[in-house]
Amino acid sequence: MTPEELKIKVETALEEIRPFLQSDGGDISLLSIEDGKLVKVQLQGACVGCSVNQMTLKSGVEMTIKKHAPQIEEVINIEI
Repeated sequence: MTPEELKIKVETALEEIRPFLQSDGGDISLLSIEDGKLVKVQLQGACVGCSVNQMTLKSGVEMTIKKHAPQIEEVINIEI
């Protein structure tokens, strides 16, 4: 899979989970994909500082991304 194909798969996964985040006043954006296995995202809005955002990131976002792109090993949130 090319880096561009991987990016499309990750973006597709984010589109799938975005409505759930937006329903709680948050959002997510893709920052980068490193070495074809580490995805860096940024939680936004109400997701920033939310006490369950780490759980949301691992059980929701990471699981959804891995469903679309199984080679992804980890998803991390980069706070600004």
